[in-house]
Amino acid sequence: MRARKAALFLLCLAPLGWLAWRAWRQELTANPIEYITHFTGDWTQRFVIATLAVTPLRKRLGLAGLIRYRRTIGLFAFFYGSLHFLTYIWLDNFFDIHEIVKDVAKRPFITAGFTAFVLMVPLAVTSTAGWIRRLGGRRWERLHRLIYVTAIAAVAHYYWLVKSDIRLPVFYGTLVALLLAYRLPRLIQTQKVLK
Repeated sequence: MRARKAALFLLCLAPLGWLAWRAWRQELTANPIEYITHFTGDWTQRFVIATLAVTPLRKRLGLAGLIRYRRTIGLFAFFYGSLHFLTYIWLDNFFDIHEIVKDVAKRPFITAGFTAFVLMVPLAVTSTAGWIRRLGGRRWERLHRLIYVTAIAAVAHYYWLVKSDIRLPVFYGTLVALLLAYRLPRLIQTQKVLK
């Protein structure tokens, strides 16, 4: 078990290692800030999708133990999202709060990205067993449905960002739509029970 978790941890760090290797070799393209921004954003999106994919894969393939790794994958989604956000506020805007607030208010893709990141914060904070106990299973589960809105906002952020080649955001959007559609019957059933 520990070996598997360690392997997953190293695998999740591999993109950061690749980015560091490219930086060390000065291969971050002619616009390194843009490269880092896109790289960290892509990996945030991939980890969010991987987090959403755990439940369907677990149920469809009969891999009950897969659930043990969802928290780690989700926290790495937040980790890469934090790097993406830090790149934007530090390297791109030099912590100019006035400019950042203007950006969030006026540019839809920034608004969507900021929304996705803000929604990830309570998910990361409450990901521990202690928080599950404090909130109670049902309240914790409801809170963690914010991942659905996060995934949609992240896709919208990417789609509105690109100017011409929308293939990748459409691909991510399709995956998110399929993963959310898989959950829809259970969500409807849960709502009926609660009523």
